[in-house]
Amino acid sequence: MMHIGKWALLLSIFWLLLSGYIQPLLLSLGAVSIALVLVVVKRMDRVDQVPKRISSGLALFRYLGWLFIQIFISSAHVSKLVWRRDRKLSPVLAEISVQNIKPSNRVLYANSITLTPGTLSVDLDDNVVTVHALQATSVDELKQGVMENKITSIWGKNT
Repeated sequence: MMHIGKWALLLSIFWLLLSGYIQPLLLSLGAVSIALVLVVVKRMDRVDQVPKRISSGLALFRYLGWLFIQIFISSAHVSKLVWRRDRKLSPVLAEISVQNIKPSNRVLYANSITLTPGTLSVDLDDNVVTVHALQATSVDELKQGVMENKITSIWGKNT
């Protein structure tokens, strides 16, 4: 039951940040929306018998801080690529193994790739994520495993 309270708090904060207004009508619509989402979360927990916990520790903030830095660096790199006269683009589609990452964190990994400018997760299968990148060097960096190591160092490896 505690995780439902965490979800309620997280969704309430998210709603307030997105709306920016504190008016009775908007607050009541937000409360109804959050209540509906909580009902769905509770039913999903009952069906799959695996409650979706919210990471409430320092690990989440460490990862988000690192990810924001990576997004900034990648944005600068993509801007430089686009504005250069000799555009050295070498689009590539590659498969990257995710078997070291826990199944519950693979979507986080794929979404982190997509959030980083210049790369896009196209498909996520059991042990492989297919990535499209503007430059082959971006895929090489993913294959070196920096992002994978960051996720596995915080949330653990697949056993």
